[in-house]
Amino acid sequence: MTRLFSATLCALLMSAPAFAHHGWGGQEEKISDMTGTVVQGVSLAGPHATMKIKVKNELWDITLAPPARAERAGLKEGLIPVGATVTVRGNRSTEPGRHEMKTIYVKHGAAEYHVYPDRE
Repeated sequence: MTRLFSATLCALLMSAPAFAHHGWGGQEEKISDMTGTVVQGVSLAGPHATMKIKVKNELWDITLAPPARAERAGLKEGLIPVGATVTVRGNRSTEPGRHEMKTIYVKHGAAEYHVYPDRE
């Protein structure tokens, strides 16, 4: 019984990253843009790079590509400062009341970061 419990626990722990990694299924099909102020800069802690922006009075979770892909697009931690204005393009969450966007593009000033250019 102890072996079965240990094996089950190991399997669950090893699959946790797969549950954290999500595709596009929970997002609207429509691609939209929004402009806001960065309140938490780019984080490259996996499984996806993230940032937070404030649009009007709403705080939005911005989900980017996996860290390596975000870096290849030019995004790095500290590159876009808190307080900066950015425009993001992507697919918003379909979950009512959830302010999250899976983002394919970030624009900061003249710089453009295409983290999913194949989806544009």
